[in-house]
Amino acid sequence: MSVFQPRAVPTPALTMFPAVRGSNLNGRPFELPGDFEGERNLVILAFQREQHALVDSWSPAIANLLARYADLRFYELPTIRRGNPLFRAWLDSAMRGGIADRQARDHTITLYLDKAAFREALGLLHEDTIYLLVLDRGGHVLWRGQGEYTERVGRELERVLAEGL
Repeated sequence: MSVFQPRAVPTPALTMFPAVRGSNLNGRPFELPGDFEGERNLVILAFQREQHALVDSWSPAIANLLARYADLRFYELPTIRRGNPLFRAWLDSAMRGGIADRQARDHTITLYLDKAAFREALGLLHEDTIYLLVLDRGGHVLWRGQGEYTERVGRELERVLAEGL
């Protein structure tokens, strides 16, 4: 008869943000994660148009965090399946027209890619909600949250940033 012996399980390596290309809504090209500008970068990934309300629910908390942490930058990444170039140009134009604030367009980088492969690389199970990631300058995922802003998740994000992770 064998007896179960507990064993140490190695801590998994930090997830890396995959290499992707996109452009912000002002037309500036980005190669991510290398072009993220902060020592720490807060990224919101949205996969569906209807998720904009979820993204907006984080706006006050993000503004507060950006004011408090000089090394933090924020990016919103609408993540869309690859389409033909005319579709992409039309969609970018429509999104640009819907966002009057130049600074908001600066930090909104549209990604046209294989969404399933992208999600798999980040360990995201589905597209039914938004995901928030805190990345270091090298693209390592330091923290992950999801969904609409709640005080509990907001406090968890605040704790991670305050601890300097």
